Amino acid sequence: MALSNAELLQKIDTGSLAGGGLLNPEQAREFLRMTFEATPFSQLHRKELRTVKVGEVDKIAIGGRLIRKKIENTDDGYRAGIATSKVQYSTVPIRLPWEITEDAIRQNIEGERFEDTVMQMMTTQLGIDLEDLHWNGDTASADPFVSINDGWLKQIRTGTGAHVVDCAADPAFGKATLFKAVNALPNKYRGPNVRWMMSPTRRMKWLEYLTGRSTAAGDAALIGAGDQVNKPVGYAIVEVPSLPDSVIVLGDPRNFIVVNTYDIRIRKTTEGRECVMQDKRLYVIHLDDDPIIQELDAVVLLDNVPSTLSSS
Repeated sequence: MALSNAELLQKIDTGSLAGGGLLNPEQAREFLRMTFEATPFSQLHRKELRTVKVGEVDKIAIGGRLIRKKIENTDDGYRAGIATSKVQYSTVPIRLPWEITEDAIRQNIEGERFEDTVMQMMTTQLGIDLEDLHWNGDTASADPFVSINDGWLKQIRTGTGAHVVDCAADPAFGKATLFKAVNALPNKYRGPNVRWMMSPTRRMKWLEYLTGRSTAAGDAALIGAGDQVNKPVGYAIVEVPSLPDSVIVLGDPRNFIVVNTYDIRIRKTTEGRECVMQDKRLYVIHLDDDPIIQELDAVVLLDNVPSTLSSS
């Protein structure tokens, strides 16, 4: 009797190996696209591919009050300028290793296609893990996953210029909490692409808050419809499962940048003593990764948001 995929996946263990193939640039782009498809926010943030592991990413800004009065048949020599500066990045090497026994492949109803199924699952999980690391990474942590790199939350909390609003003293969560974030965001960054970034649980807390109010928004929340529900204070919500329930981030997703290098390797081997003696195939994905923020001044973090709901 053939085993199900769920049963066979229990036979997959992590391991390590060396040797394999380097993706060409087109393949690297496609692999990253497939990886970032796993999570909604990862489809929105900015992505940069670089040839070197350490370097700079250009940030371009166009200032205000650029227009001038036209004088007929005259060139006064004025030209609008573009302000340019750079953000430093330093990618960290990351790997995802796993193995599959030959018995697992032979007993599966998919046969050799089971290998592709597992690869797709691992690629999806890689995207989920990367988003988790991009937000929650902290090199000071003792956790072997979290300590890989410093993520966006730590960069916001420790960087210069970001707006962190501590809500620990607030008695409850409601519309007043969200207005704190909007008021902390400088006017020049309140564009149409700004989003609320929060966990699914926090979004449900928002819906629960609305349903407790005897208003049209409360009725709309019961059926999950309407801008009052999905766009509080005029900004849409993007669910980020890896975000803690106690934080809410307000900003433009394109202000969050993930830098990867073209040096992506997907390796496989069926050779060597370990593979032969244990009758298995070894795999590993290698890539370089670093999350950075272009403008800390354009980000607001609501920290220590209470779980208790406001009645107003």
